[in-house]
Amino acid sequence: MIMQSNAIEIRVDEPVATVTINRHQKRNALSRAMIEDLRLALSDVHQERKVRAMVLTGAGTAFCAGRDVNEMVAGGADPMADLARWGEEAEQLRDLLLEMLRLPKPIIAAVNGPAVGAGAGLVLAADIVVAAPAAEFGFPEPRLGVVAGVEAPLLAYRLGAGPASRLMLTSTPITSVEAHRTGVYHELVSNDLLWARAFEIAKQCAAGAPESLQLTKRLLLETIGEQLETQLTSGAIAAATARTTESAQQGLQAFLDKRPAEWP
Repeated sequence: MIMQSNAIEIRVDEPVATVTINRHQKRNALSRAMIEDLRLALSDVHQERKVRAMVLTGAGTAFCAGRDVNEMVAGGADPMADLARWGEEAEQLRDLLLEMLRLPKPIIAAVNGPAVGAGAGLVLAADIVVAAPAAEFGFPEPRLGVVAGVEAPLLAYRLGAGPASRLMLTSTPITSVEAHRTGVYHELVSNDLLWARAFEIAKQCAAGAPESLQLTKRLLLETIGEQLETQLTSGAIAAATARTTESAQQGLQAFLDKRPAEWP
């Protein structure tokens, strides 16, 4: 049974399911509830036998603007409770990305607009990526005083250490053309053809034997990315630790106030 939530929509056009992040008024920024709904959507796609491949895209003008910063800064009077919550949030994102990597059906990301932070992580966890001209890609976390810990190992896994260092340390997004040149995006197409091209690729994948596709994805993950799960866990710890710092408090609040951060 295919699920549906207010912010995560699923449409099935056999043999392909299209999962759309639909919180366009917030540039599809991910709340904790949306991350959980995405995980449920993956589970439903996995169990739906008639679905053989999946397209992941965003509604509106953005693919995904990362985590919901308003939710990130929300906290209580108990620092230990906040620390536990930050750890749970990092683990939740790690688990979502791992479930995308482990899904035995190919995932094609149709990147319709900017993909940053956790949104860039979703792109990296997809198997094949088609992007529109407006699809910037990057990791602004250091300018917010936090760390893209869960996404960093995936970026190095896909691109190598050098390009990953540049993207992570400069916090400067790259254009869709540069993302295509570096291998983040596999194809660039016009926005009006984006979903159709992603759907066409998904159908090409779906023409293969399900067992072969499953074994191929597992082989790639267990050979090229043999240590990836351990690295993602280490990244989740780093992301949660960064949230305990004064820099994170300053950076996230500055973002909400729409002003430059003043680092301690």
